[in-house]
Amino acid sequence: MNFIGATKTLHPDFGTFYLGAPIGIPWVLVPGDQPLLPVDFLYASDSDPGPYPIPDDPPIEGGASSDGDRHILMLDLDHCELDELYWAWPPGQGPNPSTTRWYAGSGAIFDLRSNALRPDGWTSADAAGLPIFPGLVRYDEVVGDGEIRHALRFTVRATQQGFIHPATHYASSSTDPTRPPMGLRMRMKASYSCASYSAEVQIICAALKKYGMFVADNGSDWYVSGDHDPRWNDDALGDLKLVPGSAFEAVYTGEILHTPPP
Repeated sequence: MNFIGATKTLHPDFGTFYLGAPIGIPWVLVPGDQPLLPVDFLYASDSDPGPYPIPDDPPIEGGASSDGDRHILMLDLDHCELDELYWAWPPGQGPNPSTTRWYAGSGAIFDLRSNALRPDGWTSADAAGLPIFPGLVRYDEVVGDGEIRHALRFTVRATQQGFIHPATHYASSSTDPTRPPMGLRMRMKASYSCASYSAEVQIICAALKKYGMFVADNGSDWYVSGDHDPRWNDDALGDLKLVPGSAFEAVYTGEILHTPPP
């Protein structure tokens, strides 16, 4: 808690647009008959080889011209499957402009009928080896359903060389025990009141009190992940910036593992 920052506040890493670029991680529903495309990987040894159901002109995190994480999340309800790519580039773009295939840093395919984890030491499209989509704050849940029924995903500026299940991967060489491991679960204290915040943030608070949130990646401290949706009210989401780190407590959910990446 001291390392992440008790006086720092949460930050909504999602919303509408900022300087013309989409905020948050987009996702797309794909039909069961979506054509499957081959993908070449930078980290092939712990990526699922695919092929992947990448649609034409898929939504890419940060936009098509982004030089950031460039996640693509594809949800196939017909096959109960979630396909996720990190640092994804279409043919003719990115680090291999001469290729005729998609290229990505890593990729993972999750069977949504199973709770099986990635093998210990394996990454996914996320540094912790976790699926990304299930941890997003999604507009349809907050505004449509009025309830989030799952844990959330957040980032911290640095982590240690270890992970706690359901995470399966670390992305650090530091053995500093004050740094959080991947997969650490933080939960909002029941005593913390969100009554003065926007309706959207009150719903997020309710989920954080019941399910908490996992450390999923290195990034900025207390940045909470959500989907990009032009229907979000960015001003309402801004109330998250009033929630201090001291509103949370670390929850013990298992030992820290140190299985090295393959």
